[in-house]
Amino acid sequence: MPSGSWNACTACKWIEIKKHNNRRLHFCFTFLVSVKLPNYAVMKLHGQNSIAGQLSALGHTHFQGINPQTGAPLEGDFAFATKNEIDHALTAAQEAFRTYRRTTPQQRADFLKSIGAQITALGATLIERAMAETGLPQARLEGERGRTVGQLNKFAETLLEGSWVQARIDTAQPDRQPVPKPDVRSMYMPLGPVAVFGASNFPLAFSVAGGDTASALAAGCPVIVKAHPSHPGTSELVVGAINAAAKETGIPAGVFSMVHGGAEESKYLVRHRELKAVGFTGSFRAGRTLFDLAAGRPEPIPVYAEMGSVNPVIILPDFLKTKGSELAPGLCGSITLGVGQFCTNPGLVLTAGKTGLPQFLEVLGKNIQETPPGTMLNSGIESAYLTGLDRLENTSGVTVVAKSQTGANPGQGAPAVLQVPAAAFLDDNSLQEEVFGPSSLVVTSQDADELYQVIGQLHGQLTATVYGTEKDFKNFPDLIDYLAQKAGRLLFGGFPTGVEVCDAMVHGGPYPATTDARSTSVGTAAIFRFVRPVAFQNFPETLLPEELKEDNPRRIWRMENGHWHLPE
Repeated sequence: MPSGSWNACTACKWIEIKKHNNRRLHFCFTFLVSVKLPNYAVMKLHGQNSIAGQLSALGHTHFQGINPQTGAPLEGDFAFATKNEIDHALTAAQEAFRTYRRTTPQQRADFLKSIGAQITALGATLIERAMAETGLPQARLEGERGRTVGQLNKFAETLLEGSWVQARIDTAQPDRQPVPKPDVRSMYMPLGPVAVFGASNFPLAFSVAGGDTASALAAGCPVIVKAHPSHPGTSELVVGAINAAAKETGIPAGVFSMVHGGAEESKYLVRHRELKAVGFTGSFRAGRTLFDLAAGRPEPIPVYAEMGSVNPVIILPDFLKTKGSELAPGLCGSITLGVGQFCTNPGLVLTAGKTGLPQFLEVLGKNIQETPPGTMLNSGIESAYLTGLDRLENTSGVTVVAKSQTGANPGQGAPAVLQVPAAAFLDDNSLQEEVFGPSSLVVTSQDADELYQVIGQLHGQLTATVYGTEKDFKNFPDLIDYLAQKAGRLLFGGFPTGVEVCDAMVHGGPYPATTDARSTSVGTAAIFRFVRPVAFQNFPETLLPEELKEDNPRRIWRMENGHWHLPE
């Protein structure tokens, strides 16, 4: 036992051991408790990493959460993880994988549902801390909490339904000539420990217990979260919920860990020999760095990085002429929603034809002028937005249509809409780089040919939205096919800034929107990122997984000898 003085914390009853080298270790005896027991409202933030259910703070680098509205530091002194702590987390994860991958669908479903219940039990404490760390309003965060809990429950339902394992059975034909056919059965099985990088703009739904974590845990993979430094206190509270759920449902503690850190800690985590996959949501630069690191490992591993998009909204000529002005207010709302800090905000608007364009720009500009600035998530995002907007304004051919008439305070982003002719857009590839914030660039094409040229030059996108009349689609018969080559989700009308969590959703797209266009980070199909197919040939019935046994005890959809069968 370490030497030093022992002090009991009256807030959360952890014991602090003050060692001679001034390093601190906290062992929490009441942190892993049932949903009915904890009083989260009085919990003091400990600022430590959570390593397989144990609290640890061996690193010398510390930081605090910052209130983006005031610039003031918030409660909590958070410690970066050391390499030894990351090693411990991965070793514990690999050890836990031996047990966790063999848990039943019911056990994993109970774990996911318990996490959701524990997050709900955090109540106002979680929402208030998230508000302080992000500047996001209460209603937005309460909605995001609902989405977080909802997607955990949705994956629990997917586990119990069972067909996601894609069970396929080809029975033996011993009399086949000239070579007998073996009995072959296959299904998806979990990869192993997964690293999840929390996103700045969704402190709940794309963070510690967000979609990447939910889908990996559902697949049977342990998770090591690298928390986002913009909301460390929010992350810590959610970690407590996950650890409590693990204890409540009998899940091994090594199935989940969370570490704090910067670039070096992130790189060390991705290079770790025990890691089998990465889930990431964030900037192109960071996502590409992690992708390259993973590809350069002795054992390359997949990185599912969602790196942003400008999400073009295409307004065809007849619609622009007849309904363009009616569309403009809603488009302004989508551009500025969440201060433009969604990966699906429409950063690009493509028009064709001149009739109705002045009226559309006038109404859009007026709405932009009347929209006040809003607090951005952190100073880095604010600075990048201002730099990107300045770059656009000073690019040849670009003109400012309108800016918010309300002056922006420090930490805020002011809405803006700009315009550029298609010819200038086609000559400057930098004009389709994402400017993360409440602005959009309108690209005006003279005719159909020029619009098709613009679409042909677009990078890969998360979404593409089309507004057109019946007449428009007769004049643009190939448009939808063109767009399907560019984006992961196509919208007919509406706006791309709402992403439904459902079985059919695709939140992904061709590079550089993501590093793997074959996957999604939202919806139950996200589970396929963290599994691989395994075939069992000529196995006796007693050794087969339940999903592949002859009498189908799980009662799931299976492909049997080339035909899908619903269990009786």
